[in-house]
Amino acid sequence: MSSSEYQLFCLGNPLLDIQATCDQSVLEKYGLKENDAILAEEKHLTIYDELTTKYTAKFLAGGAAQNAARGAQYVLAPRSTVYVGCVGKDASADQLVEACSTREGVRTEYRVDEDHPTGRCGVVITGHHRSMVTDLAAANHYKLEHLKSPKIWELVKNAKVFYVGGFHLTIFSMNLSAPFLVQSFKGQLDSCAPYWDYLIGNEAEAVAYAESHDLKTTDITKIAKAIAVLPKKNTARPRVVVITQGTLPTIVVTSDVGADLKVQTFPIREVKSEDIVDTNGAGDAFAGGFLGSLVQGKPVETCVDMGQWLASLSIQELGPAYPPEKKAYSGNN
Repeated sequence: MSSSEYQLFCLGNPLLDIQATCDQSVLEKYGLKENDAILAEEKHLTIYDELTTKYTAKFLAGGAAQNAARGAQYVLAPRSTVYVGCVGKDASADQLVEACSTREGVRTEYRVDEDHPTGRCGVVITGHHRSMVTDLAAANHYKLEHLKSPKIWELVKNAKVFYVGGFHLTIFSMNLSAPFLVQSFKGQLDSCAPYWDYLIGNEAEAVAYAESHDLKTTDITKIAKAIAVLPKKNTARPRVVVITQGTLPTIVVTSDVGADLKVQTFPIREVKSEDIVDTNGAGDAFAGGFLGSLVQGKPVETCVDMGQWLASLSIQELGPAYPPEKKAYSGNN
């Protein structure tokens, strides 16, 4: 392995996404909300079989960090991205390897847990909206020993950029991942905050952060500023907080020692309504494009634009997916 390979190291919860287009009755049956993400409770566990047997389901590699890794690899040269997480010893894990590694070129280094099945995420699609119910299963049994093993640690030492989803708060975080994580795992989130160089989230996650930290505001720019000025271990690098807002401009706040806060807004790349297939995974696609550009050493303006470009491609596909025929980024930044 050369030093130029696998410069992006991603850690997260690998899931098999089970996606199906449904009607409102499925949301009502399981007490789900549009455009929401929750962890499965006992009452939700039958939804996975229901999506598979009663609807035309599509199976995709999922999990926020894995989706972002797939997106980053889409825009980077071969052998650029490695993804680590925990799966079961089952056919679902084989499907993840086929989808993420064989087809999309991400190097997957899964820890295999023989006592738990591979995690799954039921994705209920209603129109342009989606609701996600996640059963972490094996994904929730990743062991630090795997990360420290000689083979994996060599990849860690070689990497230039590290990306971890909020579901892995026991180790580190660069993505807020879901509003309930911000609220339910406040202590874990705060413990890793000093190590954030880049934090990516959406407006719902930002508002949830503000509520859990008693910021007394729903203004996204003010929330991003509050996060940007949190104490930071490595003061040699600025902290960059990136908050997407769906169809509204992306907000970026940069905090650097001895400098005023820098606030930037970036209008999205618009996609015609009739061309939108599925918004599921748009945020992960944005993160993937952003990370890919970051690995290439591009300025934050280009990182945001590449993220928005990849997100605009993703929402024209079903699920957190990218065009089968690879497209080249041609931004102006």
